Amino acid sequence: MTKVVIIGGGPGGYEPALVAAQLGADVTVVERDGIGGSCVLTDCVPSKSLIATSTRTTYVRESGSLGIHIPAAEEHKEPVEVDIDQINSRIKRLAQAQSDDTRARLVKEGVEVVIGEARLVDPHIVAVGDRRIRADVVLIATGAHPRELPTAKPDGERILTWRHLYDLEELPEKLIVVGSGVTGAEFASAYQALGSDVTLVSSRELVMPTQDSDAAEVLEEVFMRRGMTVLSQTRAESVVRTEEGVRVTLSDGRTVDGSHCLMTVGMIPNTEGLGLEEAGVRLGRGGFVEVDRVSRTTVPGVYAAGDCTGVNMLASVAAMQGRIAMWHALGEAVSPLQLSTVASTVFTHPELAAVGASEDDVRSGRIDGRTVTLPLNTNPRAKMNQVKDGFVKLICRQHTGIVLGGVIVGPRASELILGVSIAVQQRLTVDDIAHTFSVYPSLSGSVTEAARSLMLASPE
Repeated sequence: MTKVVIIGGGPGGYEPALVAAQLGADVTVVERDGIGGSCVLTDCVPSKSLIATSTRTTYVRESGSLGIHIPAAEEHKEPVEVDIDQINSRIKRLAQAQSDDTRARLVKEGVEVVIGEARLVDPHIVAVGDRRIRADVVLIATGAHPRELPTAKPDGERILTWRHLYDLEELPEKLIVVGSGVTGAEFASAYQALGSDVTLVSSRELVMPTQDSDAAEVLEEVFMRRGMTVLSQTRAESVVRTEEGVRVTLSDGRTVDGSHCLMTVGMIPNTEGLGLEEAGVRLGRGGFVEVDRVSRTTVPGVYAAGDCTGVNMLASVAAMQGRIAMWHALGEAVSPLQLSTVASTVFTHPELAAVGASEDDVRSGRIDGRTVTLPLNTNPRAKMNQVKDGFVKLICRQHTGIVLGGVIVGPRASELILGVSIAVQQRLTVDDIAHTFSVYPSLSGSVTEAARSLMLASPE
């Protein structure tokens, strides 16, 4: 029986553990904090739970046009009261319940779970305290942690990383969010909806610079319309405590005062102190583990998955990297990781979801394609729900019509993108989507409508 030891119990660890157990391996998972890792306990699950609450508050505030009248709002009072202690307590309970459920599933499948700090003694020995565990296959899935700036050291009270948020005893009155990438945009959107006065500091011209520019523009307009202050093309040089809160000094010389500051300036891999380099595992720039497309490191029998590899830092990618590692290690047929088919979502309100090639790829000539963009405000279901912001964008190959990618901005874009993802993964054409029934009325109808537009369009 093949002995598999997995260091890290997040999605990059517990998902491959289940695969390995189902394939008959003897599996041990070592996790220092709890099964689910930071994804479940401090990061993804808690943040999306917070966002679920904040989205509900937005629906309440903006329900007047649907004929739902809230007396407090009509009297120009705040129609929503937020109990941050109750919100945070619910988030922590939910995260722990998810961790417990995942651990129970692992145990049921025969996986040994060890809580502790692991270290690679050599490619076939993992140390956990005084215990030595022999391994035929080792998978490193240790994740990453928030990057800190030396001039803005988090204290957990006023200067924060997102892992401090769920211990706050009061809603930040004036929250300054430094960093306008996915994480910064999500928290800025959520806390603005909960009632904080939010200032978002962005180093670029638009928020979320790695996303579709049309989508980023829509979301920035929504943020500002709802009262958020967006400071573009500037960076935070320092963050210090003041008597009443914090002061952020920007690279252009301006200062911004607030009650709290949330730092969202990237991630650092959890690879220190694991004995990786001593065992021959090569670390690349920033300390990330170097892997190939089947998750192999530079040492035979040692694999790596998830945020510690720096490969598209998403839970879904971590889980797939880990599964691929186990399939490969245990002799199963396996296809290398294909990042071109990875779907991603920014859980703002509205959501932004994307998959595959981008419109910029078409404009730059990297791919020979064509695009169509349909605004959601023309969709009948969107009109019924008073949805005014968002669009569906579809990208296909110029002559064959094969679907290469898509972008959706709107409610539940994270769910709507699945149809486009299937099309990209399976190399369907716009004709295939155009001839597929969609429910009427539905937001997904805009996906089939976009496909019909591309199908009827004559290539140049």
